[in-house]
Amino acid sequence: MTEILQTPKLVTVFGGSGFVGRHVVRALAKRGYQVRVACRRPDLAGHLQPLGNVGQIRAVQANLRVRWSVDRAVQGADHVVNLVGILHETGRQSFPAVQDFGARAVAEAARAVGAGLTHGSALGSNADSESGYARSKAAGEAGVFATIPNAVVVRPSIIFGPEDAFFNRFANMARFSPVLPLIGGGTTRFQPVFVGDLAEAIARSVDGKVEGGRIYELGGPQVLTFRECLEEMLKIIDRKRLLVPVPWGIAALLGAILGMLPNPLLTSDQVTLLKSDNVVSGEAEKELRTLAGIGVAGRTIASVLPSYLWRYRAAGQFTKPTAA
Repeated sequence: MTEILQTPKLVTVFGGSGFVGRHVVRALAKRGYQVRVACRRPDLAGHLQPLGNVGQIRAVQANLRVRWSVDRAVQGADHVVNLVGILHETGRQSFPAVQDFGARAVAEAARAVGAGLTHGSALGSNADSESGYARSKAAGEAGVFATIPNAVVVRPSIIFGPEDAFFNRFANMARFSPVLPLIGGGTTRFQPVFVGDLAEAIARSVDGKVEGGRIYELGGPQVLTFRECLEEMLKIIDRKRLLVPVPWGIAALLGAILGMLPNPLLTSDQVTLLKSDNVVSGEAEKELRTLAGIGVAGRTIASVLPSYLWRYRAAGQFTKPTAA
């Protein structure tokens, strides 16, 4: 009897060319899924092709503010993953447009084709927050569940990995500056999650191994203050720098000034976010709505940071570590 080969399921990943997206695409490709990467600039997504077999990964143009492009991107998809998010607003790319209305557009498009949905949000999402970022994330979650009640929503803490915007930024700053700023004194707590672990959790939701209709709070195995994160980073790159506390008032002023730049190092909205801890809640821990609850053993920053921060080490220490 001739064996009938089934076509691998098609997964559309919005924001698949970004930092988290490329790791999610890799995890899905390894599982044999056909992956359609929906992004604003598909011509810049060529780096994703080596992550899968020939023809397995294809990029298409889509913009969450243009509804017909969203509908087109999900046609024929069995599952949709939305990873689109912005850290600061620029022009028409506002928090409500991208993280609220955009999230609803993806959910409505997924529902129209009968596809499952995994939505990427963030720890700190709160409809009552003073932060526009946090409010828009909460509004997006609400829109997703109103549209697809059994969707999976993941809220990661600060994400680290080879292309991250946190440890790389401060490590690069440490190459030229004798001091590093501790916003608000550096007491804000984080639970850094490795991007590869986050991608695995999302891939498991696509596999159908994660219960829908729930919000999962994804943090790594360590809770560290802002100061402790920078101290660990400095130890890895073997540099001594003075960590200077910056009071909230001064930080807000700096954020307002720097926020006017095209790619700001800090905005006033980010200062507001830093006033609250970014860790997994006790309720999520109890209900196993966590990385461990999904079955992923999180990696510590000490086990991963040396693999990509080695390039920031001082002269004479510029040696890439051997693979673990």
